[in-house]
Amino acid sequence: MSSIDDEILRGAEEDAKEVAFIQNYMGTENRELFTEEDIYYCLDVLFEYLDKLNDKADADGFIDIDTEEIAKHIQKKAKKEGMGPYELDALILLIDAELEYNEQLPE
Repeated sequence: MSSIDDEILRGAEEDAKEVAFIQNYMGTENRELFTEEDIYYCLDVLFEYLDKLNDKADADGFIDIDTEEIAKHIQKKAKKEGMGPYELDALILLIDAELEYNEQLPE
């Protein structure tokens, strides 16, 4: 396998670990609220949103993250794109799970 194929495979494995972490974080009672496709979609929208926030970072590079605001953004975009519907509280939990996952990653 070429190095590009290896890189793609590693990326897919990391994505699968991330989704599994989020599903476990959300617990069995909330796991049914999102399919894997839903999680990937919500993460894509979340990352797009956070990229736009990078322009608003303070001098130390910190960004003020309002999970409810982000969840509302995901709801709005999902509705436009025919995804969901997603409950606000469930989206906040998903965002919290993603933030926790990133906190645990080595720097």
